[in-house]
Amino acid sequence: MAAKIKKGDRVVVLTGKDKGKTGEVLAAFPTENKVLVSGINLVKRHQRPTGADAGGIVEKEAKIAVSNVAIVDPKENKPTRVGFKTLDDGRKVRVAKLSGEVIDN
Repeated sequence: MAAKIKKGDRVVVLTGKDKGKTGEVLAAFPTENKVLVSGINLVKRHQRPTGADAGGIVEKEAKIAVSNVAIVDPKENKPTRVGFKTLDDGRKVRVAKLSGEVIDN
């Protein structure tokens, strides 16, 4: 099955403590059905000092379920569902259901 949300997509959070916030997908984990979004679902972690880092308590992004995010429509700038369409040249691309705009480049 093709992935509906990929690395580099702009998404909006639909539920949870960060509801309404938008960010860019840093990584996608299709086997777990989760994504890592910049600035979303921040958690504090205790870090041991290394040669490069001082250590201490650091804030970093945690994974969030794919069902809790939606792609932002490139035309309308609103959350939308994703569909698939085959172009004339044979490429299968992702399409925003709201405006019909092609999401893939």
